[in-house]
Amino acid sequence: MPSTQDPARSLAGKRALISGSSQGIGSGIAIELAKAGADVTINFPSESNPKDCELADQVVSECVAHGVQAQAIAADMGRQSEVERLVKEATATMGGLDIVVSNAAYSDRHLMLESDLDEFRKTIDVTMWGAFHLLRCGAQQMVDAGQGGSVVMISSPMAHIPMPGAMAYNMSKAAIDQMARTAATELAGHRIRVNIVHPGWIDTPGERKFFSEESLAAEAAKLPWGRLGRSDEIGRGVVFLCDPASQYITGTTLTIDGGIQLPWRDMYRVDEANKAARKDTTA
Repeated sequence: MPSTQDPARSLAGKRALISGSSQGIGSGIAIELAKAGADVTINFPSESNPKDCELADQVVSECVAHGVQAQAIAADMGRQSEVERLVKEATATMGGLDIVVSNAAYSDRHLMLESDLDEFRKTIDVTMWGAFHLLRCGAQQMVDAGQGGSVVMISSPMAHIPMPGAMAYNMSKAAIDQMARTAATELAGHRIRVNIVHPGWIDTPGERKFFSEESLAAEAAKLPWGRLGRSDEIGRGVVFLCDPASQYITGTTLTIDGGIQLPWRDMYRVDEANKAARKDTTA
């Protein structure tokens, strides 16, 4: 008998926790999960920072506007005890946990020989260890509940592209890919799916840490799709992976990058060839 569920609300009744979701890619994911009917827990770094609280409250309001329950919980994803508390509190207040999205990351870009080791360690603590502790704690909650679940790890093409000046970030993302695939293998028997998303160059506040508006616009125009990606586009990919209709997808990587991993610098040769061909036909 065909399902009568509204496809647009494919996650109705599901309970989701998204780390690092008060802005950027994380907020886009949270809002798209809410649009699909999931109740959501937003994570932000610190209650002592008024700006963090304000951003988290804005995302909660946007999620609630889609007819779901939403809450915000502060936790430093670089500290194991904070991650464990986050998962425990989110599970208790929502009455369970069906979806975990590991998104929180930190990056400080310096060449290896010039790195501030405190910043280097922070990148690894938040980006890699935070992801591991969230995966482990979230999966344990799902195993205990015995109802399966879905975990999505937000990684990066930097997992296999050695971008100079970002060694700690590259290392962390490479580790995330391997931990996700290993977890998918170990958790399949519990019907817990673990998948990876590789976003491309996404228009987020974090990019302003490294680029001016002018340089972002100029570089975006050179990309295959002619623009940066949007956080809601990553969010819709996460919804797809978490949809019960996607239950046969686990241990895979969904790349949402507007073609940035294509040999896009060589695409100009394609343009030149097309122009030459048009001249030949009109000659």
